[in-house]
Amino acid sequence: MRGAEVVRVGRRYTVVVPKRLREKLGLKEGDLLRIRIENGKLILERVADPFRVLEAVIGEPYSEEKEEKKAERWLLDATSGH
Repeated sequence: MRGAEVVRVGRRYTVVVPKRLREKLGLKEGDLLRIRIENGKLILERVADPFRVLEAVIGEPYSEEKEEKKAERWLLDATSGH
């Protein structure tokens, strides 16, 4: 099979994606993958990470803690009439 590589199932059933394939797909640590069975084969598909999409849209890294504080300040200002 073209582009195929053999990997070993490790402890806790982990599988390491070979570097050549990671680089070809641009996979990075922390990327989300969907795994499913199709015709007796395991299929891995990249899933869009909503936080990375948000980061690309707003142009800066998304921090839930920081954004939550900004939202709380906005809500307090909006409800106090300032």
